[in-house]
Amino acid sequence: MIDVKNLHKYFGSLEVLKGIDCHIDKGECVCVIGPSGSGKSTFLRCLNLLETPTKGDIVIDDMHLTEKDFDVDAMRKRVGMVFQKPNPFPMSIYDNIAYGPRTHGIRSKAKLDDIVEKSLRNAAIWDELKDRLKKSALGLSGGQQQRTAIGRAIVKNPDILLCDEPTGALDYNTSKEILKLIEEVNQKYGNTIIMVTHNEAIKNMADHVIKLRDGAVRHNDINTNKVSAEDLEW
Repeated sequence: MIDVKNLHKYFGSLEVLKGIDCHIDKGECVCVIGPSGSGKSTFLRCLNLLETPTKGDIVIDDMHLTEKDFDVDAMRKRVGMVFQKPNPFPMSIYDNIAYGPRTHGIRSKAKLDDIVEKSLRNAAIWDELKDRLKKSALGLSGGQQQRTAIGRAIVKNPDILLCDEPTGALDYNTSKEILKLIEEVNQKYGNTIIMVTHNEAIKNMADHVIKLRDGAVRHNDINTNKVSAEDLEW
């Protein structure tokens, strides 16, 4: 599904990623762990081309993301991203979810209604938010904002869902709920999940664990003792 080959990233003279190599299979839930400054978020942003790699290659199926004539729009239709801070747009929950489809030319209200409902059902939050769709997303709790952000990310049914510290700004109980939601999306829809976290306990819910330190892969292991998000403790 994803092959990363000799990936380097410099910011000026500072080398942040130092020749990362890894392979990620379709449908895996992957945790990228490591201390602050290890290159985790930069690695994730390179996978979504929010940062341009300095050297190396990223291959998603047959798409080479570093080729000069690469179709960025085609790739981004297949990749969704959830950030540590959900930063909802200053508009209603409905309009947050519908934003992507609208920018791709969908104008029919009936079609948008169907897309929004399907996305929120896929994110297992339809029952929680269906009566609040016209309310501002800025008025939601942190957990509800993050759930809305996940709904916004999966509205296009992406093959790959990238999550950058999705629980970093949340309390313990809300973090567990978000992790259970991510787990459910992976299991029910078969999306490949790549989740960055500094919380090593979260790696126990992953199929595959990649540990970074100082911009390089230090461990790259299949998790043979996987537990459910519900059973995580830290």
